[in-house]
Amino acid sequence: MTRSTARGEVERARLMSDVRDLVAILRGQPNELLPFEWVKHLAPMGEHSLGVQAIEVAHIIGSVDRYREFDRHYLPKEKHLDERWIGIRSAQLQGKELPPIQVYKVGELYFVKDGNHRVSVARRQGQAYIDAHVIELNVTVPPEESDTLMDLIIKGEYAQFLRATGLDLLVPGHREILFTTPGRYDKLLEHIRTRQYFLDRKPERAGLPPVTWEEAVVSWYERLYLRIVDNLDLHHVMFRFPGRTEADLYLWTMDHRYFLTQKYGHDVGSEEAARDFGKHFSPPAYKRLGQRMQLLLRGKLDSAM
Repeated sequence: MTRSTARGEVERARLMSDVRDLVAILRGQPNELLPFEWVKHLAPMGEHSLGVQAIEVAHIIGSVDRYREFDRHYLPKEKHLDERWIGIRSAQLQGKELPPIQVYKVGELYFVKDGNHRVSVARRQGQAYIDAHVIELNVTVPPEESDTLMDLIIKGEYAQFLRATGLDLLVPGHREILFTTPGRYDKLLEHIRTRQYFLDRKPERAGLPPVTWEEAVVSWYERLYLRIVDNLDLHHVMFRFPGRTEADLYLWTMDHRYFLTQKYGHDVGSEEAARDFGKHFSPPAYKRLGQRMQLLLRGKLDSAM
């Protein structure tokens, strides 16, 4: 009787997986588990055991080696998974105690090392918590459930930037600096080095020790980055670029400031550069509307956008 019940449940679960696949295609959203191998892009700095804990089933978003066999909601995708799934569900129906699963914890999310079928059964039954042997990876910038491979690559670059600058220690609670494309943080490091160079050559610093890297980082963040961001807010420039980040607009505005400075023969300042860039380079209204619709369907539309 229990196996018959379990068999009916797994068949319905696979059907639900097919439905979710269709919905994901229509929305342009992924419906796969995240492969644990992607975590390497976050540049983890070691790991440690947390022992056995009760973890939230809803926060399990990936797998070490079975990520193709279950969907994002841990519904089984392949018929060959049925017998294992049925065995676990039957044991559960008989009141048998199942052993803890094994997971890696990355930020507040989990990747299954062993026990994928147990997670699938638990999630299908609406189980809130499951016992797990937890190994935590030390990451500077944690992942989010909706992250793509590109997102994790960018977050790994951000982690390297924070380690190179010490910004998170020098300015606790600083604004998040994330790009939408990789390969941008080297440009920020160039800006900081340039800032350090010019600070050292100010007349009022004559006879003083050289400007330290830490001083340059803080000065760049407070006097350059935040000023640009404040002016982007002041002139509502972010609203004109759906799906882009403050960091994206910072780099574009700095490049535009250089262009305007060359054009007019004097530094136009961050406010004029931000205002002029938004005025001349934002997409037309109909494109912005289309971009917002796409972001809304993908669940990535920021309330401020």
